[in-house]
Amino acid sequence: MSTQHVSAPYYFIPSPSRWPVLAGMSMLLTMVGAAGWVNGAAWAPYLNLFGILCLLVVLYNWFGETISESETGMYSARIDTSFRWSMSWFIFSEVMFFAGFFGALFYARSITMPELAELDSKLLWPAFTGQWGNSGPAGTIEGFRTMGPFPIPTINTALLLTSGVTLTIAHHALRAGHRSKTAVWLFLTILLGATFMGFQAYEYHHAYSELNLKLSSGIYGSTFFMLTGFHGFHVTMGAIILSVVLFRVLRGDFKPDQHFAFEGAAWYWHFVDVVWLGLYVVVYWL
Repeated sequence: MSTQHVSAPYYFIPSPSRWPVLAGMSMLLTMVGAAGWVNGAAWAPYLNLFGILCLLVVLYNWFGETISESETGMYSARIDTSFRWSMSWFIFSEVMFFAGFFGALFYARSITMPELAELDSKLLWPAFTGQWGNSGPAGTIEGFRTMGPFPIPTINTALLLTSGVTLTIAHHALRAGHRSKTAVWLFLTILLGATFMGFQAYEYHHAYSELNLKLSSGIYGSTFFMLTGFHGFHVTMGAIILSVVLFRVLRGDFKPDQHFAFEGAAWYWHFVDVVWLGLYVVVYWL
């Protein structure tokens, strides 16, 4: 929010809102649809899409109200501090979210596989080696090849690292009051993020069509697609957030010393960059 600060003692208290309840209901529909989709229910894709559309409508109106409150001078410096703490805790929750998936990958690869390899193979299944990328009990999982770091993951790493640089340049330009320069560098950041997603879509097509690597390809396939898929979702959401921020930059909403919406979006994008570095090393190299 651009946060037009008013007198220090003032603290804005929002009126009762329907948006949190509607957002929760939309997310519930989305997740029920997603769960049904994974399990092959015919109705599930439509419910999932409906839930996503409802959530987008809710977020559009909810954030629109918040922006309007900010631009009409209803927020004080205390609200700005509140937003910063809220965004910090949100990113922390995202850190714990990904930590769960990284933990599952570590447990399966570094603890479970070595322990199973120490057992007599006759107790498990023939030709079990305990090697990461194992296809499971013979005949239950189709054979597949694992994903390496070249060339697409490495290209995507360069894209995201570059996007972090362009976003930082845009932030410094905004703090210096150069709106046009801010818009150019912010647009480049969004373009790099979109290019990243294009390469990831191609990588998924390559995995399915040429490597036979799928979500159902044992613990390797499930952890690979859950980690990279959720990260790709975060990149997509980050690009959408930055696009909204770009629109507001062009509209002239932000001031050099009052632009928390830009800062919050930048925090989120840098978090996405850091998560990808972890993914690149742990999923593709190790």
